[in-house]
Parts: sequence; C-alpha cells; structure tokens
Amino acid sequence: MSHCYATQGHDSLNQYILHLADNPLVLAQRLCELCTHGPILEEETALMNTSLDLFGQARNWLDYAVARNPQLGDCDALAMGRDERQFLNLLLCEQDNGNFANTMTRQYLFDVWHHLTLNALCLSQDSQIAAIAAKSIKEVDYHQQRSRNWVIRLGDGTQQSHDYMQSAINDLWSFTDELFVQGDEELQLVAQGIAANQADIEGQWRAIVSQTMAEATLTLPAECFQKFGGKQGEHSEPFGLMLAEMQSLYRAHPGAVW
Repeated sequence: MSHCYATQGHDSLNQYILHLADNPLVLAQRLCELCTHGPILEEETALMNTSLDLFGQARNWLDYAVARNPQLGDCDALAMGRDERQFLNLLLCEQDNGNFANTMTRQYLFDVWHHLTLNALCLSQDSQIAAIAAKSIKEVDYHQQRSRNWVIRLGDGTQQSHDYMQSAINDLWSFTDELFVQGDEELQLVAQGIAANQADIEGQWRAIVSQTMAEATLTLPAECFQKFGGKQGEHSEPFGLMLAEMQSLYRAHPGAVW
C-alpha cells in the first residue's frame, strides 16, 4: 500500500485534492472526540452533525483522487492506510479540542477559510473539483454561521467566557498564516485556473475575521510566531496520537467491511 502512495508526489493535482480532503477529514475526527463531551445536548448534536458533514466532504475528495489514480486503492485505504507524513492537512485542523472556546475558535478560523476557498473552487477549470466545492459550500455556509455566532456569544459574554475566548485566539493564531502558503506546484494549478488562489483569499479572510473579533470584543495578536509544515506532511505530536486511534481498527483488520 505504501508503494502506491509513494507515487502520488508525481501528480500535483492529486496532491492538491488530498490536501482538500485531509483538512475536513482530520477536523472531523477531532470533532468526533467530543461525542458525549459536549457542553449541552443540543450543541453536542451540532458538533457531531458538523463532523459528519466534514467526513462526507472528505470522502468526495478522496473518491476523486482514487478515480484519477486507481493505484491509490479506495477511499478507506487513503484515509486509514497512509502514514502521518503522507497527510497534507493544515496544522490548525489537527490541534487538540481543548475547552469549548478552543474548539469553536479553531472551527471559526477554519470555517471562514474553508468557505472562501470552496467559493473560489466553484469556478475551477476542473469540473469535478467545481462540483464537489459547490456541493460542500452549502454545508460550510452553515458551519461558518454557527461558529461565528459562538465566537461572538462567548467573546462578548461574561468576563470568564471572554477570557477563555481571548486565550483561545492567542493560542491558535500561530497556525493561521499557513492557511495562505502555496508551493510552486499549487501555484501552477492556480495559473491553470484549477486551484484557489490564496493570495486573493487572505485579504478577505483577515477582513471577515477582524470584523467578527471586533464584534466579540476580542483582540487579535499583534505579533505571533507562526508555525508551518502541515501541507508538507510535518505534523505536531498530538496528530500522531489522533491518527493512531483513528486508524487502529482498519490497520488491525485491513479491508474489513460492516
């Protein structure tokens, strides 16, 4: 199986598709960890529904990657059979859930980026990418509205909720610059009208996030050491632990079906 994955680096489009898949896949798995741990029943249900939406989006991207290169196996093999260094998700998506303020801050920062990126991909010259993006953006529009509401509600709530939210922003801001980093191969896809141009998205993202934080009476860090590497397969230690749990059943019983 690993032999097949070793060939994926020769296909820059499939690498990009896997990046689009791994972001919702990893974040969905993080949200799954909150099952039975939500602050209230209704919110736990919302978190699980968001997770299911993201898993569905990840599956659509992974299925397309397999359709382009059948040697990759199938959707399950791609999700459960790759090693840590073969995942191309943003570092933001793999961060621990922490408290509810951390969870919703992580969700909001990603949701805004995700929505803008999918909106750009709806115009992709690759018809399948455009179709998957158009289907996904309907769900992500709701995700963004919901996470935004929680950021404002907690930030402009009690002193305690405000302090938790400010701490979450301070902790997670160091993963935000990576949202907009693009390598040479991805920039070639941008030039071909296939990939989303993060240079265009960055300004929109910062304007939207800044407005929300102002409404939430939260302050964005003026300076912050930024962390990179997720898109190149360089992940944080907690990611390896999460991946081991996510893949344990599949690796113990490869090819098993329900």
